[in-house]
Amino acid sequence: MTLDTNQQQVSYIIGRDLARNFAQQGLELDIDTLAAALKEGLTGQPSRLSQEQMQTAMQQLQEQLGGGEEDDDDDTQDATSMNNNKAEGEAFLAENANKPGVTTLPSGLQYEVLTEGTGPKAGPRSSVTTHYHGTLLNGKVFDSSYQRGQPATFGVNQVIAGWTEALQLMPEGSKWRLYIPSDLAYG
Repeated sequence: MTLDTNQQQVSYIIGRDLARNFAQQGLELDIDTLAAALKEGLTGQPSRLSQEQMQTAMQQLQEQLGGGEEDDDDDTQDATSMNNNKAEGEAFLAENANKPGVTTLPSGLQYEVLTEGTGPKAGPRSSVTTHYHGTLLNGKVFDSSYQRGQPATFGVNQVIAGWTEALQLMPEGSKWRLYIPSDLAYG
């Protein structure tokens, strides 16, 4: 590997930054698969996983990172809990849609503009660097770049569908609060 050009140096820096973010989150990843997925995503190749497979995998990861409080042996309880969570989320979004300043898109994604940026908008193949703070309906934080003290860098089309949609609507420099339906997040 050579680091002679600016492109090589920036690529190296972003790679190191991603690795540090993953380590801070306690993620144990398969490096070969991660590298292959980055290459495929950046060259516009289609995903080898369906949206459903991605949602399932990310939901399992979220449970692991959240402490795995649910009993994996009780499928009935899990299904009931998931249905209750989905219904609670739908009720929240229905009520939230009536609040001043909240915009609801045809997909169901909702957002509030906290700060309107003036820069260009990202495209589906863009890479963005952003701070974010992810919470559940009960206010529990499940992920936060603010808590890690460092913004995250990722491809617009390499995140959950709700983020992919919102990031392409936001001018650079914007700060939005997103309300993402479960089918545009982790299921």
